[in-house]
Amino acid sequence: MSHVLVNVAWPYANGPRHIGHVAGFGVPSDVYARYERMKGNDVLMVSGTDEHGTPILVEAEKEGVTAQELANRYNRVIAKDLCDLGLSYDLFTRTTTGNHEHVVQELFKQCLKNGYIYKGTQKVAISPSTGRTLPDRYIEGECPICHTDGARGDQCDACGNELDPDELINPVSKINGETPRFEETEHYFLDLPALADANLAWLKTRTGWRTNVINFSIGLFKEVKPRAITRDIDWGIPVPVAGWIDNPNKKLYVWFDAVIGYLSASIEWARRQGDPEAWRKWWNDPSCPAYYFMGKDNITFHSQIWPSEMLAYNGQGSKGGEVGEYGPLNMPEQVVASEFMTMEGKKFSSSRGIVIYVKDILSRYPVDAVRYYISVAGPESSDSDFTWAEFVRHNNEELAASWGNLVNRVANLINKNFGEIPVLDEDSMTDEDRALLAETSAAFDEIGGMIERHRQKNALTEAMRVVGDINKYISATEPWKIKDDPARLGTVLHVAAQAVYDANHLLAPFLPHSAQKVYEALGGTGVFSPLPHLEEVEDLDKPGFHYPIITGDYSGAHPWASEPLVAGTPVPKPHPIFAKIPTEAVAEELARFDAELAARKEAEAKRFAEAQAQLKKEAE
Repeated sequence: MSHVLVNVAWPYANGPRHIGHVAGFGVPSDVYARYERMKGNDVLMVSGTDEHGTPILVEAEKEGVTAQELANRYNRVIAKDLCDLGLSYDLFTRTTTGNHEHVVQELFKQCLKNGYIYKGTQKVAISPSTGRTLPDRYIEGECPICHTDGARGDQCDACGNELDPDELINPVSKINGETPRFEETEHYFLDLPALADANLAWLKTRTGWRTNVINFSIGLFKEVKPRAITRDIDWGIPVPVAGWIDNPNKKLYVWFDAVIGYLSASIEWARRQGDPEAWRKWWNDPSCPAYYFMGKDNITFHSQIWPSEMLAYNGQGSKGGEVGEYGPLNMPEQVVASEFMTMEGKKFSSSRGIVIYVKDILSRYPVDAVRYYISVAGPESSDSDFTWAEFVRHNNEELAASWGNLVNRVANLINKNFGEIPVLDEDSMTDEDRALLAETSAAFDEIGGMIERHRQKNALTEAMRVVGDINKYISATEPWKIKDDPARLGTVLHVAAQAVYDANHLLAPFLPHSAQKVYEALGGTGVFSPLPHLEEVEDLDKPGFHYPIITGDYSGAHPWASEPLVAGTPVPKPHPIFAKIPTEAVAEELARFDAELAARKEAEAKRFAEAQAQLKKEAE
């Protein structure tokens, strides 16, 4: 048994998450974690809501609540959505815990001691109307490198280069359209140049990464500059330095603290297990691989920033240094970054109303229909487009007509003819029978290899090809026509049931909810595919602070192998596993989208006009 660490990107707690988000970080990470558990490995899968930074303050002010109140609200919304999606976190927590603050400050202090954090000055963007620091991502302008409009103050998506907001040409605030002013203020910086050689050397040892991810990551080191890790803001983790720790207007920047969440969540998980040092099996043992799942807009933070923070903490940059109390920390095995998913040809954008929230789609459609579509048509290695027509087609033609119908046919034939799993009569077996069982048994290695190489779309396509071959077997053997040879009928149905059982194992990482139903349709009892649950907990270090976590006992997962069915197991009368979605749903969803988009645009225009009017009034 090996230890495997699955680190999942932290959703930002300024609003509910949409399908584009979970297509990048959510479903792919869960498929992988479930597969590794079925392989018998000890998986630790962690994440939580990212709750610091100016965007939280901006949204809180807009809604008339405190930043903590806003974070509390969306932490619950996001946790429930991800739990409903079946994402099997060992711990899904948050970054406003006392534990996270302590871990972040420990890393800061050791990196400072090792010389990789230093004090300097930087120009920061200030809102003239509020006097508040503007977050880099809330400033847009023309990229000074490729001259594309719409570049953000931290990065240009068009050319992929990192930016500082004062470098933008004609910068404006996305909040109200005003031109920010830039002021020189004192901050702490992470000395990325002093860590660049070690970081790049590590990257060049990586194998098996998606080509676009490794190329982009290496490209980040063409020009490396120090990055400020503090901000003039009153919402965040206090800077653990004399003269700064009590300063209400200086906090650690959100991007510095959020990536440390993987470590802090692992430590919180261990503390909640009653074994505070248990996390070290995943972080200090160099043989334990760590896989990080995210969308491609997060690559910089996971192949450059977080590795640099760990190298600094471990004392492995050009300045040397000592390992801190948590170290030596393992570097990532692989950054598994997906491309972007669009919606009906448009870029997902909550602010612009181009969005399908997880809660909304799960309220109207089965969860495994959503997981299946994300898995088979998601943005694994290239951008993909969510369309309602394709969502309905995949569900109806593949899940309902091919897989669901197969399960029902086999279970119904067994129930009607035997009432239990029939005996496999070796004497009546044919080459056709043996070939099918050999195919489904061999599929575990082939499909498992694809999942291990993070080729989940290919893995699911291959699993459904196996389903297609089982359907062909049923059509060729025509068990409903076997009237006078009960031994042969029993053999055909046993072979068919075993093949379906194998296919259910192959599909379980992708379709955990329906996998349980298929298992029960073939007479299985108990848990086949463990699911997560929400649990209300109290903060380990801040009495009275309560929040929900996602957790679960996933030890009951069945193995990634062909398990022989037991003859004589009662098989009940089956019920449909999947239902077809009416084709009219496509037009209904498109109409709903158009109406919501129009309403959102009208509200946004009104809000922007009011902000402009207020600016004009103040100017007068």
